[in-house]
Amino acid sequence: MSTASTRLPEGRYGRSSDARADRRLKVAGAVLAALVLVLVGYLAYHYVVQNRISAQVVTFDASADAVKVHLEVHKDAGASGYCTLRSQAADGAEVGRADFRFTGSATQIDRVVTLRTTARGTTAELLGCHAD
Repeated sequence: MSTASTRLPEGRYGRSSDARADRRLKVAGAVLAALVLVLVGYLAYHYVVQNRISAQVVTFDASADAVKVHLEVHKDAGASGYCTLRSQAADGAEVGRADFRFTGSATQIDRVVTLRTTARGTTAELLGCHAD
């Protein structure tokens, strides 16, 4: 005597529930991946667009109680904001930190700013610029 097979004939009753679940998981994964990609693109775009002020330290001159920093700032016309500078002593200790504001319609500003220090500074470091 033969035993009856418990498998259904292939192609007769449609897809199994496992195949339907696999397809749903693939579609859900693709939609989730697309949403994450759109979110990353959105955040990257707004990070680049919102950064309307950039600057660089051209030169600096240190004295016993101050550092004069020649700062070159590039910004959008009409944008306002500030740049943060700091100075460190020879041993690495921070001896001065200050924010310098920039406003107006000029797109490029060359300015010598004075950073007061508590001891002789050996560096002038631009920490960053931020738009208001």
